[in-house]
Amino acid sequence: MSEELDLLVAGSGIAGLTAAVRAASHGLRVGVVTKGTIAQTATGWAQGGVAAVLGNISDDTEAQHETDTLKAGVGLCDEDAVHVLVHEGPIRVRELIALGAHFDRDPDGTLQLAREGGHSHARVVHAGGAATGAEIERALVAATGRTAAAVHEHVFARDLLVSGGRCRGLVLRDANGERVVRARHVLLATGGAGQLFSLTTNPLEATGDGVAMALRAGVAVADVEFMQFHPTALAVDRMPRPLLSEALRGDGALLRNAQGDRFVNELEPRDIVSRAITAQMIESGLDHVFLDVRPIHDFALRFPSLAGILAGVGLDPTRDLLPVAPAAHYLSGGVVTDLDGATEMAGLWAAGEVSCSGVHGANRLASNSLLDGLVFGARVVDAIVAGKDAAEPTGAMRSLTGRGGWSSVQVSSNGGLDIDKADLDRAAMQRALTEHAGVLRSDDSLLEAEEAVARVHVSPDDDELRNLVSVAEALVQAAIAREESRGAHARVDFPDRDDDDFRLRIVVRG
Repeated sequence: MSEELDLLVAGSGIAGLTAAVRAASHGLRVGVVTKGTIAQTATGWAQGGVAAVLGNISDDTEAQHETDTLKAGVGLCDEDAVHVLVHEGPIRVRELIALGAHFDRDPDGTLQLAREGGHSHARVVHAGGAATGAEIERALVAATGRTAAAVHEHVFARDLLVSGGRCRGLVLRDANGERVVRARHVLLATGGAGQLFSLTTNPLEATGDGVAMALRAGVAVADVEFMQFHPTALAVDRMPRPLLSEALRGDGALLRNAQGDRFVNELEPRDIVSRAITAQMIESGLDHVFLDVRPIHDFALRFPSLAGILAGVGLDPTRDLLPVAPAAHYLSGGVVTDLDGATEMAGLWAAGEVSCSGVHGANRLASNSLLDGLVFGARVVDAIVAGKDAAEPTGAMRSLTGRGGWSSVQVSSNGGLDIDKADLDRAAMQRALTEHAGVLRSDDSLLEAEEAVARVHVSPDDDELRNLVSVAEALVQAAIAREESRGAHARVDFPDRDDDDFRLRIVVRG
């Protein structure tokens, strides 16, 4: 990567590799950097599938998918962004199949469709029952290998290279030290930040690197208070927590409390189910409730990867109730973009979980995440090829400009606490955020979280912890500012939704 690239992609998940493959097909000089191996991403861990209206069911429509997405987002979705996601999603899924991704099909070749929480219809394509992400990652890695894109593994993107108000590349670090790689365009596709919390479904690599780099460069970040907790992570002594897919509840699995009673509609959106589970845990004094998958026939045949996980921890899905609890799963906000993934800094783009296009609002609808990476990873490249160089007032970017009825409140990611001691490590910060800034929050608990983050000791060579602290500061400050309950942000001291004062985005700057 000695000469200037046309596009430098940070991250090798679904958004990053979709963009890399597409850019290479247009003849662009493309580089991909990833801090692990190319296949070592959160995409590979995704279970449920990809939500898209593919025409297999006559009574499902794109309009209904839009409605479900908007309902899950609790008034904070940008309607244009949702329309783009839902309308272009089926096209991108078919392109993924053409690249070689194999989804589950019936004997006659028809794609199997599952229903998940928050969806009014079965519209989720899946692979291996609950191994969809692994299959998508396999197909995209293979497709990337067939292009001229240069992939560099075990390379950490430390910071944006900024000159004259434009992003002109990345500052990288690997085993040989630090270096600069220049590019006309940089795409942040670094994924989420689940490692902020001690209980998470995310891999160790999910440390909020792209959001942190944007914050340090003064680029707007929004909606980071909306950390979605997946309600049914397997409550065993393993981290990341194994995920029990949403598809299980769509297939008839039931949630039961300590007395064996059902207590929630299992197909409600994730935020509602997570809060209901948390309330049951508080009432019972247990650290879990139970998922009853015994109603699912041929479990091992339908969900072989999950059957293997359960066997590995000594659980029999045909007989046992499975202990589950919410775990940090998906950051619904991120770096603010327009509908093409352009940020407010020229030359800098973002797609996938690291971004905030406005598509997810306050709570992402199940199985819209992989779709998000497919759709907006492709849109970034199409915009670059078309010569676009600056963001437009569309999508979440409208919140920064006050267009289209949207507004924003800006807060600083630095809480301004004057604390002498820096005596906490990464694990202590994760525990503090889980306890004080998790599923249920209050002003008092968030101030406890704020103090804990301010006390973290970060050594100069610990890039990941530096990034986690930056994103933790942003999340806590945004959560303090949002004095209401909405979607994945639940304040026990402000239990109601407040559209008069908070139907807006909390924008954070470093």
